[in-house]
Amino acid sequence: MKTLFLVLVLCICSIQLLISQEEVVDDGVVALNIPIRNSLTFNRFTINPTFSFVREQNKYISISNKREWTQFENAPLTYLASYSGRFGENIGAGLGVFQQNYGVLTTFGGILNFAYNARLQRDSNLTFGLNIGAYKSGLNDGEVVTNFIDPSLENIPENFILTVNPAINYGTGFFDFGVSLKNIVSYNFNSSALIEDNPEQAIQGHIMYTGYLSSRGFFDESKFSGLVKSEFRKDETIISGIAMLTVPKGIWAQIGYNTVYGASGGLGLNISPQIAIEYNFEKPFGDLTDFGSSHEISIAYRFKNTERYEYSSGDEVSSLISENNNKRRRIAARKRKANNAKVVAEQQAKAETEAQAKLLAEQQAKAEADAQAKLLAEQQAKAEADAQAKLLAEQQAKAEADAQAKQLAEQQAKAEADAQAKLLAEQQAKAEADAQAKLLAEQQAKAEADAQAKLLAEQQAKAEADAQAKLLAEQQAKAEADAQAKLLAEQQAKAEADAQAKLLAEQQTKAEADAQAKLLAEQQAKLLAEQQVKAETQATKETEVLDDAILNPTEKLGKEMLAITQQAEASKTTQNQLLKQFDEIVKIKDQDLKDLKEENDLSEQGLTVKPKPFKSITEENNNLNRIKDALETVIKNRNEEIKKLKDLYNENQEENIITLENVNLYYKKTIERLEQEQNKAIQAKNQLNTELKDINVSTEYERRRRIKRASFDNDDERYVQDRAALQNIKNNTVSSQEQLTQDDFDFGTKQSDNIQILKNINKEESGYYLVIAVHSDVSKRDDFLTKVVQSGEKNVNFFYDVNSSKYYIYHKKFDNIQDANQSLNAKGTNLYNQQMSIVKIEN
Repeated sequence: MKTLFLVLVLCICSIQLLISQEEVVDDGVVALNIPIRNSLTFNRFTINPTFSFVREQNKYISISNKREWTQFENAPLTYLASYSGRFGENIGAGLGVFQQNYGVLTTFGGILNFAYNARLQRDSNLTFGLNIGAYKSGLNDGEVVTNFIDPSLENIPENFILTVNPAINYGTGFFDFGVSLKNIVSYNFNSSALIEDNPEQAIQGHIMYTGYLSSRGFFDESKFSGLVKSEFRKDETIISGIAMLTVPKGIWAQIGYNTVYGASGGLGLNISPQIAIEYNFEKPFGDLTDFGSSHEISIAYRFKNTERYEYSSGDEVSSLISENNNKRRRIAARKRKANNAKVVAEQQAKAETEAQAKLLAEQQAKAEADAQAKLLAEQQAKAEADAQAKLLAEQQAKAEADAQAKQLAEQQAKAEADAQAKLLAEQQAKAEADAQAKLLAEQQAKAEADAQAKLLAEQQAKAEADAQAKLLAEQQAKAEADAQAKLLAEQQAKAEADAQAKLLAEQQTKAEADAQAKLLAEQQAKLLAEQQVKAETQATKETEVLDDAILNPTEKLGKEMLAITQQAEASKTTQNQLLKQFDEIVKIKDQDLKDLKEENDLSEQGLTVKPKPFKSITEENNNLNRIKDALETVIKNRNEEIKKLKDLYNENQEENIITLENVNLYYKKTIERLEQEQNKAIQAKNQLNTELKDINVSTEYERRRRIKRASFDNDDERYVQDRAALQNIKNNTVSSQEQLTQDDFDFGTKQSDNIQILKNINKEESGYYLVIAVHSDVSKRDDFLTKVVQSGEKNVNFFYDVNSSKYYIYHKKFDNIQDANQSLNAKGTNLYNQQMSIVKIEN
């Protein structure tokens, strides 16, 4: 009997949990699966543990209830209460308590969430998250219906489970990519063992996009969020997607699809800035249709946020009963646009810096290659000269050896002759031999002296020739440099002259065009005035011939037509005035655009002009918007008046209430004239709107062009001036014998003992710098540099930090911290080193 009852219970549970992938593992053990999966607003940490931080700014207390498959008796029922959200610049956390009823089985427990963010760059973040779930599952005695007492029910065990779910998410400006491990570890404390073959164990990946719509009206600055998620289990893969649109009025709607659970849709509403409510509906497809739909409802309390975090700046919370929603929304929109513009400017500045660095590297490589080629040529010429000198020396030595051999042979022959004649005259031979030996010694000494003199003369001639060649080369190089400088000066003068001529031509052309345009405008105005006078004269004549039946009608229809006609004529004046004001503002904006473009063109041609300051257009735009709104209202009202007059005229034609022919003809011509006037007014309005749109686009381009040019010129000009000032101090300052004291040195801003990190330092390499002084004032900087050079330190240098507007003076730079610390500790007794510190540059 016990076995039969247990089988019955398990059968009921297996039927009820068919769609939830058989969450009952064994003996009443239920795998953790919170079905709150269709909301991108509340309880997001149940979707991925990092979502308590990612794209979040607030903290919430929420209560959710979900009833699944309502067509099925004793369908699964889930209750979830949580407190979660953003708790710091880099921390998100959450705590949830839940209960799930699966027929006769009940699960009760809690989820602890923690997320930590590591900021890599401005719009690059890496977030780590962890969910730890602890819950108890077992038989719910209150749901068991039996006609007899069964002791076997007391033997069904309760289980206490601990599960771990880690996750990681990488976020950019608009996208998020992440992976989580669901139920990667599930431990049953009752059996003291890990749960094997857990059906809810899976690897989950997601891609999420968060952006904003730029439009007018109700959907302006609406936030769009989209999440695509894949869940890879042992035996199946589940793919789902959710898209949500949040309107700034405090209303959001979302739709989704899951390959297992079907389609879903939801709607949320901020009742007040703190209280919100959300409802989600889920409809299964295919084999699950008979189970019926699922319903989920959440009520949340949003804590007021007093912090403004860097990552994922928050949206202003609007609601049905909140105030100043439009103002907060505009402020938030301006901040987002400013941030986007800043990012774009930084990326563009970085690209220009890299291009400049690449150009400098190519120029340096070319200069080094030319120097290397010149050095090789000089070495080759020297080697050829040495080889030639060696050959001449060898030839001379050979000639001397041949002469010596010949002389020795002659002496030997003479000695033999002397030996034969020795008997006849030994004394005479001896005397002659002595004389001959003396003569030979003198000749040999003379020959050696001549050879030595010849060698010295050749060496002196070679040295003079080398000196002469070097002098000629230097003179030729100087002449070429002078010619090149002259050519560059002539080219620059010609370019300036051409630019000036082009400017004068453009100004003359512009003046002629303006005069022509002015003449055409005067002619057109005169023609329009004549036409208007003619039309007014004609209208006067037509009015004069009108009889009392038109001006003083007796019929009700006639009175209505006369009143509408007079009202349409009155609104025409207002409409024309508004069109004229609209046209005047468009002309002002067009002239501002022309002035700004002319200033930018001249600046790029190297002609210095006084820049025109940027014009504050807030009041001008507000006035323009008021005129456009008023014009739209007048046109709309006048269209309705004309239509009403036309309907009354047609009614008269059908019923023949007014029988006078001249009255009918008058109103027919009046309706035609009013319609023509209205069509012209609408065309003029549309043309002005088109011109204004083109002008706004071109003006924005020219403003960015001017800002970019000004920033580039100012940085380069300051750098050139700074280098020139440093070189002038080094060249014109000599070491002083005057004894300086530490009080003579102004070290400027006192630096911290810790290593200071500076980023984006223009024209400086990354590394560790031994900084000896920091100044904001240029004169104090130059005074300190002069005294350092007077003390004997010629290697002093400095760089400029645009972020703090300060000059950092240093005399040593290292590639690693160990060498920098060693040099800092061994700073010695030099007075200018007494407040030395380490500054690291990271570019």
